[in-house]
Amino acid sequence: MRRGWLAVTAASMIVLTACSSSGGGGTSAAPSVNSDPTKVSGTITVLTNRTDQLGKGILDKYAADFNKVYPNVKVKFEGMKDYEGEVKIRMNTENYGDVLPIPSDLSIAQFPNFFSSLGDASELSKQYQWTDYSTVDGKVYGIANYGTVTGFVYNKKVWADAGITEWPKTTDEFLTDLKAIKAKGQAIPYYTNYHDGWPLRQWTDAISSPSCDAGAKDKMADTAQPWTAGNDIYTIDSLVYSIVNQKLSEDDPTTTNWDKSKPMMAAGQVATMYLGSWAISQVRDEAVAAGSNPDDIGYMPFPSTSGKACTVLQPDYKYAINKHSKNQEAARAWIDWFINKSGSAANEQGISSVKGTELPSALKPFADKGVQMIGQNQEKLATVKKIDKGAEINLDAPDYRQKLVDIARGAASGDQNSYFAELNKKWSESQKTVSG
Repeated sequence: MRRGWLAVTAASMIVLTACSSSGGGGTSAAPSVNSDPTKVSGTITVLTNRTDQLGKGILDKYAADFNKVYPNVKVKFEGMKDYEGEVKIRMNTENYGDVLPIPSDLSIAQFPNFFSSLGDASELSKQYQWTDYSTVDGKVYGIANYGTVTGFVYNKKVWADAGITEWPKTTDEFLTDLKAIKAKGQAIPYYTNYHDGWPLRQWTDAISSPSCDAGAKDKMADTAQPWTAGNDIYTIDSLVYSIVNQKLSEDDPTTTNWDKSKPMMAAGQVATMYLGSWAISQVRDEAVAAGSNPDDIGYMPFPSTSGKACTVLQPDYKYAINKHSKNQEAARAWIDWFINKSGSAANEQGISSVKGTELPSALKPFADKGVQMIGQNQEKLATVKKIDKGAEINLDAPDYRQKLVDIARGAASGDQNSYFAELNKKWSESQKTVSG
């Protein structure tokens, strides 16, 4: 996962340099899928952001199952805790594994410089969702294993023990519920994971949820002051501030630990964390390992400002093949088997990218309660990113929100109003430069 904005920025600059020097090498034609698995051979390295022990055990099991079909391919995994930062530095060379999740802030236009084509979008889009997220000039360069929705992972038993039986419909209700959990004294109501940083960045994915507006992020391109009432980012960051300012989170956020937060939630020591739905299975795995009830771990949508509950549906990491890999056929075999045959999407409680697959069991309450799953419009995303970069806020890194937490807990000067005014000033000045 990410260490912070400076690391991500430096890595991005290295990728841009690599882009200009690495184009033209490697493989241009899409690697084929051999009809005879026994004829596929080679050793491939699959990069992953899973570094916990449970993750390693699960991946090894998938490799063993894969070898039952492809006996002559050896699969090795290489985990990176700061995946985004480390892999982009590696991409300055030709040595960045054979199969890898595409870094989230690498621009689509750069994909052909680093990855092999997986085939024509016109064909792959019939089989998989979200191919448009990685299509360049009609060619697909990455396929997501699954999609996730946005919301809160929570311990249902802790919430119920505090007398809460319904999901909060507003941010005020959410704060009232956290106060009830704190009064019960059983668990930390909300855990920020401030120290690792990247979980704070996850809150940005909530844009569109409060308003139930798929165009909420696009609207930031034309909004001079996004951190004002009525805008999703204002609602989101106001909630973060209030949670910390009202002492509903851990006592010292500088000592949080992501790997420990999952077993803490499984044991009922933490009540709530804002994470993508991918996290459900990880916390449930910790519950099983500790002998707790995995069904105590649930998922709820972000409180609404629109009167209806909505969640943002988006693809998780897209898997790609290093265009410099010497084992293109084996790498393609792994991607195809992993996405279509491994069952990992269901095991991770993800929404499979394979069209026609049922929703995972953990999200059944969303369907039962009529939570709308919406996408985020992409038409003005490039403009939003330009404004964000010029403003030096970086919505896709944790630093500005870590500062928000610091202000809320009294470790930095100012208050919510002064900080939002600062963010608005930076945004509006950058917007004038981009549009002018």
